[in-house]
Amino acid sequence: MQACAAGQRVDFRCGHNALALIVQTELKLDPHSGVTVVFRSKRGDRLKILVWDGTGLVLTYKVLEQGSFAWPKVQDGVMRLSRAQFEALFEGLDWRRVIAQRVLPPTAAG
Repeated sequence: MQACAAGQRVDFRCGHNALALIVQTELKLDPHSGVTVVFRSKRGDRLKILVWDGTGLVLTYKVLEQGSFAWPKVQDGVMRLSRAQFEALFEGLDWRRVIAQRVLPPTAAG
């Protein structure tokens, strides 16, 4: 899973097609590649998540009942998140405290 967080806030009236256009033109990503793109609202308590599932665009909307999402520090308009970081962000946790362990594959079967 490849997850990206869009750097700028978006108009939350935007639907599938408008967000896909933002992904393509502003973020320079292919919205039909399977990448998961996360957008935030102005207040930071809402997310829209856009992903192509192989048959169509899926748009998920989440509102936190309390607080706001810890938003990534973005460079060049996009922040790449690991699966664990994305899941922490979606749960409303501080995803910056999640550090992915990098494990090298074994060189020989053992």
